[in-house]
Amino acid sequence: MIRAIDHINIVVSDLERSVRFYTELLGFKEIRRAHLEGEWIESVVGLEGVNADVAYIVAPAGEPRIELLCYFTPAGVKIPENSNANTVGLRHIALRVEDLKALADRLKQAGVNMIGNPVTVPQKVVKHDAGDKTLLYFYDPDGVILELAEYR
Repeated sequence: MIRAIDHINIVVSDLERSVRFYTELLGFKEIRRAHLEGEWIESVVGLEGVNADVAYIVAPAGEPRIELLCYFTPAGVKIPENSNANTVGLRHIALRVEDLKALADRLKQAGVNMIGNPVTVPQKVVKHDAGDKTLLYFYDPDGVILELAEYR
């Protein structure tokens, strides 16, 4: 039986850049790092010659953690279509925030690529128990879609 989400994995092209983005701009906390190589990880991911570093981060409220994983070998590829909201598969991670406008302004000032502007979901579309939902999509440094979600 599933009890909870343990973690979310994001493969990144530059680990240090991604750690700075998620910790300094978004407020996550780095909790640990590891180097991954050998038969055990090759067996898990189904790739040969794995040599990678991973940084584990968590939001201020805690788990689930996000694993920022940077493969040195084998080299991966960037697929531009993965940055489109309608591409099949896992497409974005929503981050609950308390002051969406302030964080959005901070991200814009840092040059973060925003997809649009904050939008409040019409209650006739979906009514959330937590109140009106305002959201905003933007990209991390590798083109992963992230969403800010604020409820009032």
